Order: sequence, then C-alpha cells, then structure tokens
Amino acid sequence: MKIIAVIPARYASTRFPAKLMQNLGGKTVIHRTYEAAVNTALFDDVFVVTDSILIYDEILNNGGKAIMSVKEHESGSDRIAEAVENLEVDIVVNVQGDEPFINKEPLAKVIDVFRNDFENKVDLASLMVEITDEEDIKNPNNVKVVTDQNGFALYFSRSVIPYPRDADAGVRYMKHIGIYAFRKEALLAFYHLPMKSLEASEKLEQLRYLEFGKRIKMVETTHVGIGIDTPEDLEKARQLLQ
Repeated sequence: MKIIAVIPARYASTRFPAKLMQNLGGKTVIHRTYEAAVNTALFDDVFVVTDSILIYDEILNNGGKAIMSVKEHESGSDRIAEAVENLEVDIVVNVQGDEPFINKEPLAKVIDVFRNDFENKVDLASLMVEITDEEDIKNPNNVKVVTDQNGFALYFSRSVIPYPRDADAGVRYMKHIGIYAFRKEALLAFYHLPMKSLEASEKLEQLRYLEFGKRIKMVETTHVGIGIDTPEDLEKARQLLQ
C-alpha cells in the first residue's frame, strides 16, 4: 500500500493573505509544514500542491517536492485530485498547509483505518474531537459530525447536531477536524462529481462524498492541531518556537 501526503497550499487566503509564506522562526510556514510531514516518517512521499509560483519555488528551493495546479479549484479535494491523478498511489492524506506543528499520532490513526480495512468498506477516513463548551458547540465555524454505531459519518453540519431536545439524552458533540485520508479512487470520483444542494448550502465539501454514497470512517482523537488562520495565530506560533 503506497501512502503519500499532499499539502494543498493556496497563496491568497481570505482571512490572512500570504500566510503560508510568513516567517516562522527563520523558515516559512509552508516550509515548516512540509518538513513536519516528512519527519513523521508515515509517508512514502510528500508533495505540496499549489497555485502559487512563490510557494512552488519555496518548496523546490528547499529540497522538497511540489506540484503546480493547472486549473482553478473550489476545494482542497479538487486540487489534490488533479495533482495525484497520474501518480501511482493507493492512499492520499490531506495535510493542512497552515499547521506547521503536525502531530504524528492522529495522522497514524487515519492511515491505520485503511491498513485494517480488509473488506475495502472505507472510502475516506477523517478525525473528530469531543467538544463540551456550549459556545463551541453553537459556533458555525466548528463543523459538527454525527456517526453511526460503527463510526461512519451520517452527516456534517455547521448547525448544532443533534438538536438537544432532550438535554439528558447523553449526546456527545463531536467537532470535525479537517484531516482526511482518501482512497485514490474516491478522491478521483469526487473530482468528477457535481456539487449538490447539501454541499452548496453548508459549504462543506465532505457532504459531496456522503451525497454520492461514499463512506467516511471517523476516528476520535484528543489532538487538535495548531492552525495559523490570523496574524495573532502566527505570533502564538512564533512564541512556541522560542
């Protein structure tokens, strides 16, 4: 089973433009993320896929591997699918470009899903973490997921799911963490499928997989990555390196 990591890296981030090229302890954010992915030793290969010649050159000039996107893409899955279409690979792990402090354990967990999937029932694997704070549960920026008894995703939403009509029902609220491992076939299928109403409404690409019958195995973790979404996040990350 050949397993690679792909790091989608857009230059023009909405909330923090050019964040991946910001200096973080003498190296750019994207360079540190690439190195961290390589250093997990979980992958047969690691690639950055980008729409930016600046990011492309940054990775190549530091001895890494990068692929330029040919087309404009609406989602990270689309960008990754284009990049891996002609690569000989079985499992593709999507690593977030703005998380330079990658933790090996949760990545190993999503990879292990496929190592143990002897009947090929899983199309994707992803991560979730329990949230208990009421404001976190209500926050639409925190995507919630509900699963069946076997850990397969039933639905993802920015809304509170399930709705707490009975507060004593013992429901746990699970936040989706956007690290994915894909079978290559599922990723390429996504690339050629149209966006349907659920995805369009929630603006969540993982709903396209569910709408077309793909199975997403969710794995619980306690590790939450440190993402860099704002200049304030970057300052916190710099302090961690001191």
